[in-house]
Amino acid sequence: MKAPVATNEAERLAALRDYHILDTEAEGVYDDIARLASYICGVPIAMVSLVDGSRQWFKSKLGVHSKETPRDVAFCSHAILQSEPLIVRDAMKDSRFADSALVRRAPRIRFYAGFPLVTPEGFALGTLCAIDRKPRQLSVGQKQAMQALARQVMALLDLHRVSEHLADTLEHVRTLRGLLPICAWCKRIRDDKGYWNQVEAYLRANTEVNFTHGICPECLEKERPKKRAVTGADTWP
Repeated sequence: MKAPVATNEAERLAALRDYHILDTEAEGVYDDIARLASYICGVPIAMVSLVDGSRQWFKSKLGVHSKETPRDVAFCSHAILQSEPLIVRDAMKDSRFADSALVRRAPRIRFYAGFPLVTPEGFALGTLCAIDRKPRQLSVGQKQAMQALARQVMALLDLHRVSEHLADTLEHVRTLRGLLPICAWCKRIRDDKGYWNQVEAYLRANTEVNFTHGICPECLEKERPKKRAVTGADTWP
């Protein structure tokens, strides 16, 4: 049975893409977690799965060769719809999955346990899941250990997101360190589209800088004589 789409699906997908993790190379830290999940649950298959718009993509996988599967047949598509883990003791006896190609054919899933990977904003990006080819169940201790591992996966994903955003920021800063076309008279800066902008407007559009205005001592001294000539006053207001 195809899983329904959540009402906040557009926001969830935007959050997933903000992590810049889809289609990245395999990493040992995620593979270690998949191996731990397999060991904890005593199953031959474990994955860190992320559910995109039309597919389920595996950041890490143990016991399977595919890098992704269609979302329509993914157990994880059901798991991301709930806050609690999705435990399927025997897929052959569950009407949602009994006719699934993943159950009837390789990898012939019978047991599935999916622990949602939930962002600080409350979006489920995917799951840490454990799979077996025979029915089984998990103990309370196994569930607690898997939930702890799922939190570690999210910590890694959050660290990746921060690193990507920082890299983008540094790249932007490096760009501003290059040569800027600036008018020698009016000091306006020409942008990439050929428009001339005030320095404040250019920096505001290309950085997170905000301006406060004042008068430096040198300019203040230069302006005093002009003020006296106009007003006859000896002091600057």
